[in-house]
Amino acid sequence: MTKDDQMAFEAALIARAVPLEALLRRLLDGRTLSGEVARPERLMAAMRHGVLNGGKRLRPFLVMESAALFSADGEAALRVAAALECVHCYSLIHDDLPAMDDDDLRRGQPTVHRAFDEATAILAGDALLTLAFDILADEATMLPAERRATLVLALARAAGAGSMVGGQMLDLEAEQSRPDEAGIIRLQAMKTGALIRFACEAGAILAGAPSGDRERLAEFGSAIGLAFQLADDLLDLTADAHQMGKATGKDAAAGKATLVALHGPDWARGQLHGLVDQAHALLEPFGEQAALLKQAARFVAARNN
Repeated sequence: MTKDDQMAFEAALIARAVPLEALLRRLLDGRTLSGEVARPERLMAAMRHGVLNGGKRLRPFLVMESAALFSADGEAALRVAAALECVHCYSLIHDDLPAMDDDDLRRGQPTVHRAFDEATAILAGDALLTLAFDILADEATMLPAERRATLVLALARAAGAGSMVGGQMLDLEAEQSRPDEAGIIRLQAMKTGALIRFACEAGAILAGAPSGDRERLAEFGSAIGLAFQLADDLLDLTADAHQMGKATGKDAAAGKATLVALHGPDWARGQLHGLVDQAHALLEPFGEQAALLKQAARFVAARNN
C-alpha cells in the first residue's frame, strides 16, 4: 500500500467515523429510554471512556462499506455499525482486566479499570454488550423486523461462546498448553475473526442481499480477519508501546502460541500478501463498487498500529 493510498483510505475511515462517533455519543448519554429507570453517571462515564477514546472504527467501516455495495449505507447501517462497535469495545474493556490480559493502556489512554475500577469496568462491558442488542432490535434501526432479528442472531453467534468469547477462552488456555497450527487458526478465527466476518456480512444482511452475496462477503471478512490477527501478532513482536498505544511483547513473554511465533515474521508477511489477494478475488464480482473494501484489506495487512 503506497503512502498516498494509505492516506486516502485513512481519510475514508475518518469520513465514516464522524457520523458514527456522533451516534455513539447520543446512545451513551445520560437520558433514559422507555423501560429504563435510571442511568448511573459513573457507569455511563466508564462506558463512554471505553468507547469514545479514539480507535480506527474499522469494524463499523466494514459494515457501512459492505452495505454500500447494495446502496444501503444509510441510517440503519450506521446503527448496525454502532451496535457492533459496542460489542467490540466491551470485549476490549474485559480483555484488559487484570484477570485477563492485565493491560494499563488502550489506544494510548488508561484502560477502563485503571481510569475507574475493576467492578465498574466489568459492568461497563456488560452494559455495552446489552446495548448492542438494544440498538439492533429497536425500531429506530429502520429495517424490517425479520432483518433486525437476523442481525441480532448473527451478532450473538459472532460474539458468543462459539466465537469471540470462546476464542478468548482458548487464548487463555493456550498460555498453559500450546496449540498446534490448526488450533491457533481456529482460536484466531473465533477471538478476532468472528466480529470482522460479521461486520462484512452485516452489510448484505441489512440490505436484504442474495444469500450468495452474503456468503461471499462473510468469506471476505474471514480472510481479512485472519490478516488482521496476523498483522497484530507481527506488530506485537516488532512495534513499540508508543506506536501501538498499548503494551507490546506480552504474547511472547506469556509464551502464547501465535502463527508468527510458530513460523517467523518473514513467513507471516508472505501470508499477509496471500490473504490480501484472496480477499480481493472474493470482491471481483462487485467491480469498482468494492474499491474501498479492497483498500481495507490492504490496510489491515500493512497497518503499523
